Amino acid sequence: MATDAQVDEPRSRDEEALDEAHGLTIRAAILALIFFVISLYWMLKAGLIALGAQIGESVPVIPAIAAILVLTLLSPLLRKLPRFARMPEHQVLLVYSFLVIAVSMPSVGVVRQILPQLTVPYYFAGPENQYSTLVEDLPSWVTPEPSAIQEMYEGSESGVIPWGAWSTPLIAWTVFMLALFVTIYAMMMIFRRQWIEKEHLTFPIVRLVLDMADQTGHRVAGGLLRNPVMWIGFSLAAIYNLMNMLNAYNPAIPALGKAFSFGTLFTERPWSGLGGLQIAWRPENFGIGYLVPTDILLSVWVFALLMRFANVFQIAVGLDISGFPFDRQQAWGGYLAFGLILLWAGRDHIKQVLRKALTGAADIDDSNEPFSYRTAVIAAAAGFAGMVIFGIAAGLWWWVALIYFGICVLFSIVYARARAEAGAALVWLFPISQGWEMLFNITGSSIYQRGTSWKNMGAMGLFFWVARGYFPSMSAYQLEGFKIADEANIKQRTMVYWLIAALLVGLVGAYVIHLHAYYGYGANVLEGGTTQGGSRVRSAAIAWDALSADVKSHKLMDWKPTGAGIAGFSITALLVVLRTVFLRFPLHPLGFVMVMSYANPIWGPFLIIYILKSLILRIGGMGSYRRAIPFFLGLVIGHFFTAGVVWGSISLWNDMYRRYGVWFG
Repeated sequence: MATDAQVDEPRSRDEEALDEAHGLTIRAAILALIFFVISLYWMLKAGLIALGAQIGESVPVIPAIAAILVLTLLSPLLRKLPRFARMPEHQVLLVYSFLVIAVSMPSVGVVRQILPQLTVPYYFAGPENQYSTLVEDLPSWVTPEPSAIQEMYEGSESGVIPWGAWSTPLIAWTVFMLALFVTIYAMMMIFRRQWIEKEHLTFPIVRLVLDMADQTGHRVAGGLLRNPVMWIGFSLAAIYNLMNMLNAYNPAIPALGKAFSFGTLFTERPWSGLGGLQIAWRPENFGIGYLVPTDILLSVWVFALLMRFANVFQIAVGLDISGFPFDRQQAWGGYLAFGLILLWAGRDHIKQVLRKALTGAADIDDSNEPFSYRTAVIAAAAGFAGMVIFGIAAGLWWWVALIYFGICVLFSIVYARARAEAGAALVWLFPISQGWEMLFNITGSSIYQRGTSWKNMGAMGLFFWVARGYFPSMSAYQLEGFKIADEANIKQRTMVYWLIAALLVGLVGAYVIHLHAYYGYGANVLEGGTTQGGSRVRSAAIAWDALSADVKSHKLMDWKPTGAGIAGFSITALLVVLRTVFLRFPLHPLGFVMVMSYANPIWGPFLIIYILKSLILRIGGMGSYRRAIPFFLGLVIGHFFTAGVVWGSISLWNDMYRRYGVWFG
């Protein structure tokens, strides 16, 4: 007769086997929601009202980093509790994966960008602009009624949110965002095997996350958070931030500041062309940069300096062209070329995916994919068709919707590749707004208006946020979710459903806190605003002001940014050809498109890390390189903890953000 212990043991093993199947557990879902609710309050107070720290703008988002730190550091204690209360590594990673999507929705580049985009032309319409002309033919369901919009900007006397007025537009735009999210997710599903299993991209961000969540020390000896080398890097980043914080209280305390600018060194022409060049002291870019391939590190700082010296040259020869060298317009061309090159390079894999989806070819195995290739292709096609149909219903012409949304999806693929291959720890590392602006630069604006109706151009104003905000960059978290699931043995299909749930929960939470703040305080005075709105309101007005000018006089084709776009496309294509012909060619096209998109935060850290990494590899070899990894990851963790968690918490209770604002974007 078996003893109680013998009877209990198989049941315990069954429970452990169920847990090891690595699906989602109720405790992980509850913890994810708890962390998210805390994050919502945090973002409402510190980001939207106080404007002290944008904790949803970092890569990864601060609350997700905080969740891993808390749950991993508490893991020895949690392992002593009953099984239902424990949080093994794979469940911690599911909490993290939920938060990176959900917390991004209330951040500066999604709902906070969208709501002003939809309402600015109605509230600020006046005789000095043509906003009324642009929106007069738009359908009523895209925005709430005018009275609700006025109270949104000026605050409601009762502070009550008019949910009845908002329900239809919020549901409608949620459907559009779901279609965009699913389209991009399906594309990441199609590229998953090519990039993860065949090309073995490095995924530096995933390396950071997995090492942080390591509870048993099987990735880093003894565990990253118990590694003394990591704590040295953590301490350096913490001291850097602490000195900046103390300097905000007392300017007599020395501090390194946020950046070193060359503008004070080069004041005479033509060297004043270097004035915008600065080295940003961004510990996360130093830390993640250590994991970036050396050729990309080299390419980033080389192209950054070349662009600045090109500016010096054009001043020296007497051109002095405003806006030169048109970095982001070159980035638009580079992103477009690199996206097309990715499609071409993966053509054999894409053909197999399509053949399996359309014919069910037995020789192509998709059993290890999150969903069948047929499902992925149908989801991509249906999602994109849904976006186009939505755009047409909102007022876009069908061909405008196809081109514009197609460019935005293509850019999202390139951004995901940049994160997977180069660990780009910047959510804004794409050609901001250029997917929209370059349409007008290339063709002029008259092509988008017919007769007396301005409906198409008004609808283009509504969708400006797709190119200006960072919702499409969620592709990187989706792709990284696949990699995390592979490494932690989490069910891929569980991860897909979980991230879609995170999107929907994140949007609901974002709507609640933003409308609560808008109707409680008024959008005019939030995010640093006084009477004309803060950062996102002014950002949304960019498109409406440009379109308003077009009503008075159509914009002609602009050869300068168009030429820059062509140059960016050509340079990227040339770099790909050179790397194909010369296998040791040192410059990488991804480095070019990254630095053209957003140079200042990354080129300086990447230059310094390039030098350090080269010395470490040359002197100590791969052994020394690997032993130094915890130090550089410590820089990232220390920065996110002190600048994000600590300073973000301080910003909840006082106004010191006015002296020292922390931006991770």
